[in-house]
Amino acid sequence: MKNLESRGLRVQDNQLYILDQTKLPHEEDWIKVGDYLHMVNIIKELKTRGAPLIGISAGMMLALSAHRGADGAQLEMEALALRESRPTAVNLMIIIDRLLKVIRDSSFTCTKLIEEAENAFAEDVELCRKMGEHGAALINEGDNILHHCNTGGLATVGIGTALGVIETAHHQGKNIHVYVDETRPLLQGGRLTAYELDKVGVPYTIICDNMVAHLMSLGKIQKVFVGSDRIALNGDFANKIGTQGVATLAHHFKIPFYTVAPYTTIDPECEDGSGIPIEQRNPDEVRGAAGHFGKVIWSPTNANVYNPAFDITSRDIISGIVLDRGLYSRKMLQDGKLKEIFNT
Repeated sequence: MKNLESRGLRVQDNQLYILDQTKLPHEEDWIKVGDYLHMVNIIKELKTRGAPLIGISAGMMLALSAHRGADGAQLEMEALALRESRPTAVNLMIIIDRLLKVIRDSSFTCTKLIEEAENAFAEDVELCRKMGEHGAALINEGDNILHHCNTGGLATVGIGTALGVIETAHHQGKNIHVYVDETRPLLQGGRLTAYELDKVGVPYTIICDNMVAHLMSLGKIQKVFVGSDRIALNGDFANKIGTQGVATLAHHFKIPFYTVAPYTTIDPECEDGSGIPIEQRNPDEVRGAAGHFGKVIWSPTNANVYNPAFDITSRDIISGIVLDRGLYSRKMLQDGKLKEIFNT
């Protein structure tokens, strides 16, 4: 296998390493992945996360199993287990289905599977570059940009989706500033986005999620860029819980709002947002917090909790979707232009 490296994943000397994102920003701990069950747990526990990176991580695990001599039947079993590890991030299903096609082909070899997984890695890097360029064209000199959750190189193997756009604009010298939603309950913004912006050198300010309306009312935010875990064919999309509220506020205050994602985030089997499954997560994520500092519970231990990982944002309240192939405006989404991607 080739040696490969991104901010959150490494393949080195035929071993797979995953950066434990639950310990960031204060500890950079690289996990040596044992087998596919270990990877399933790593994905479920959010030690690796972000729709594109989840897919690539699972794909590289299959490639490693193939390198270790697993036969087609074993690889298919592992692929199906990995496919079920997170229900909303469609990139995982798309990458696994891409590799299952290789496994099930009559000319299957382990070398072909490894090459396909490595191709998916390289493709994601290029998709991120293209999204960055298309999205940066929407950013003006001096813009204050709101970002929700984390969408950088910790969520992909390239420069990221929405944060890739921000990083590209920064490198273009546009003198931007980012307001970072902390993104409750797991604080992917306050922990991970702040960590990445620090690394890149983009000026930023962390805010609580419930401060967005206040800042928008003061004219402090000119653009909003977020990512997505699954996009329906009509342009509705699932993203980290809280995104729907941010989009609604942006629509009210007439602030341009864009989601940024590669084509692999579009689900060709999903007509609209009502068909996107929403993962329910551990109640203790809301009852308290856990991280490098240990675990803290501040609520009654038997408190009822509602903890959806994602919400659905309607295409009708956003400005558009930035894909690797360009901007799809709200009008284009309403005209069904996303469907044409799968008809060519």
